[in-house]
Amino acid sequence: MSENTIALVTGANKGIGYEIAAGLGALGWTIGVGARDEKRREEAVGKLCAAGVNAFGVPLDVTDDASVTAAARMIDDRAGRLDVLVNNAGITGSAPQAPTEVDPATVRNAVETNVIGVIRVTNAMLPLLHRSASPRIVNMSSTVGSLTRQSTPGHETGPISAAYSPSKSFLNAVTIQYAKELHDTNILINAGCPGYCATDLNGFRGFRTPAQGAAIAIHLATLPDDGPSGGFFDDAGVVPW
Repeated sequence: MSENTIALVTGANKGIGYEIAAGLGALGWTIGVGARDEKRREEAVGKLCAAGVNAFGVPLDVTDDASVTAAARMIDDRAGRLDVLVNNAGITGSAPQAPTEVDPATVRNAVETNVIGVIRVTNAMLPLLHRSASPRIVNMSSTVGSLTRQSTPGHETGPISAAYSPSKSFLNAVTIQYAKELHDTNILINAGCPGYCATDLNGFRGFRTPAQGAAIAIHLATLPDDGPSGGFFDDAGVVPW
């Protein structure tokens, strides 16, 4: 990919999303900073531009059809294509999340953002991605969505969760289905886990930095044309489903 590579990162105004935008921007790429909050979005764009990144703001609420459609139109008008989509926007959902106590609305909200939002954005951006020579889609998942790890004694998989963890399992399953449908195209789509990073998503309890968490997304966004598709990875390599 060249310095003219166009990438869109959702939820890019802070945390891991911001660091993904910064890391890809440092490669000389043009970065669309997708975010709902106008003030935070423009502050992030200003900070990136001050660091030498060619960044622009993209008003984007992944749970809203009209917002996503408008974002796709904006990128089309600006660049005419999209080379890389990083579906980073996500929520944990409110407590409690024990299956016997969770409010069904909490589960619904987590799935709406973490799964349906990814489908909504991906499908809106696919026509633009098909115009790219080497399109990549990265879905930011989590190892807490690994059914293998969740069901293996001794694995640390975080607190019991009937909303967030299953939403990531769902996202992983959807990622596979996209890879199967797109197998005869040049689009590579993979899921990546950033690890337990200190962000406001977890009250800054993580032990990794957002920049460290961004590394897997940057790796998957820059895969060679013969790279994997339909996989689940973290910094250590393949994550079991």
